[in-house]
Amino acid sequence: MRRTIRDHVDRQAAERPDATYLIAPETGRTMTFRELQRASRRLSASLRTHGLRPSDKVALLMPNGFQTCRLFVGIMYGGYCVTPVNLLAQPSQLAYVLDHCDARLAFVSPDQQARFAEAMAMIDRPVDMVVCHPDIAEFIDGPADDEALPPVAPEDDALLMYTSGTTGKPKGVLLANRAVIAGGEYVTAVHSLTDADRVMAALPLYHINAQIVTATAPLVHGGSLVMPQRFSASTFWETVAAHRCTWINVVPTIIAYLLNGPTPQEKGLDISALRFCRSASAPLAPAHHRAFEEKFGVGIIETMGLTETAAPCFSNPLDPTRRKIGSPGQAFGNSARIVDADGQVLPAGQTGEIMIRGDNVMTCYYKNPEETARTLTADGWLHTGDLGHLDKDGFVFVTGRLKELIIKGGENIAPREIDEALLKHPALLEAAAVGIPDDNYGQEILACVVLKPDRHCTEVELREYCTDALGPYKTPKRFYFVDELPKGPSGKVQRLKLLDLVAPG
Repeated sequence: MRRTIRDHVDRQAAERPDATYLIAPETGRTMTFRELQRASRRLSASLRTHGLRPSDKVALLMPNGFQTCRLFVGIMYGGYCVTPVNLLAQPSQLAYVLDHCDARLAFVSPDQQARFAEAMAMIDRPVDMVVCHPDIAEFIDGPADDEALPPVAPEDDALLMYTSGTTGKPKGVLLANRAVIAGGEYVTAVHSLTDADRVMAALPLYHINAQIVTATAPLVHGGSLVMPQRFSASTFWETVAAHRCTWINVVPTIIAYLLNGPTPQEKGLDISALRFCRSASAPLAPAHHRAFEEKFGVGIIETMGLTETAAPCFSNPLDPTRRKIGSPGQAFGNSARIVDADGQVLPAGQTGEIMIRGDNVMTCYYKNPEETARTLTADGWLHTGDLGHLDKDGFVFVTGRLKELIIKGGENIAPREIDEALLKHPALLEAAAVGIPDDNYGQEILACVVLKPDRHCTEVELREYCTDALGPYKTPKRFYFVDELPKGPSGKVQRLKLLDLVAPG
């Protein structure tokens, strides 16, 4: 049974050596499975010359590109653990990740060198840097690719992803080879993907969605991916048409952008090869779901996944007559259940916490045994922190979150990080952030603030302040001035009650 990245790369290289795995649309450059295998073997040998041992962590600080994808797969192929770093991370968060993950080596694109150096100045241990362009054809020079590779097993570490937690510090989600492959197998099976399928991979490779759904799944089913350097609404349909993509993998934000543009038919493009659109990473507004299908004539399969489940854990069926708008679908590959506060399983229709168990579930939170024990049960069930219910057909409907994490456009944002930045403003006495529904991003950020006596500031001033402190993406969309924040008996802010303070609009 093939349960490692190496197993599947080697299988495709043996059975379909000249078949295309990757296409870079800007340059037209392609990579076959045989070329991927050779590059992966050379990379493994090169990493050994750097003194790395199996399961050592290798950071990846690079945007999408031909080289980036090759490195992402190749690091895992060699038995090492890849840590792709979110390029939207602030310097302090980047420093934390680089230090906490124990990376000994980082591949860094030229445009990220300054940020890497700034982060390294904040930590006390060295991390070797290899600078390489994300889209060059030439590979890192290394020994011949015929050297014996160290063995790699299904339970060996493959991927370490950092996701924001409610405490503000990112948590390292450690995924074994078996979890990464299980994610790719689930996507392959639920969408009936074959070696004839080609996905438009518009999401950044530092997202778990892109890593599993578009980079790993083709290793399982032998298909291919078209990976532009970045998403562009103006060229999206041209790329889909030019490369005869059979499916597209997007998030609700991209769907919102595409809805504002012309149809492929209006642009004279042929997208007849396209079978479906897959949406994930955030809830899709039913109005956008229906509008997209009506405008483009392409059915949407809404899904749900977590970093802790190697992306997919729920999916609507391929059969459009069985899909349910407003639901991310049924458990597929893994098992799901709804439990009450005491852990008792609830019947269909009753709301509780969603739990998942399967081969795709993480090994642990890296170097965080307390949080791991709170999240994983002894028999392998994962507490997702999401509230919802199952209907009589097993479709899940997500109604809220036990965790207070804000998920904006697929990005996890810790409310406390925003709280702490706002509390440094000299005019603010208290501040608390919370997620609010948004058709374009799934969620946007609302900040409720209490002014100090005799102090004054405006929403414009707070927005400018947050843009400097947090960056535009984490800056709240709305600020709401209140006399006091809702608190429980212990004095802790009851964050979800903030929504009761805010008038619609």
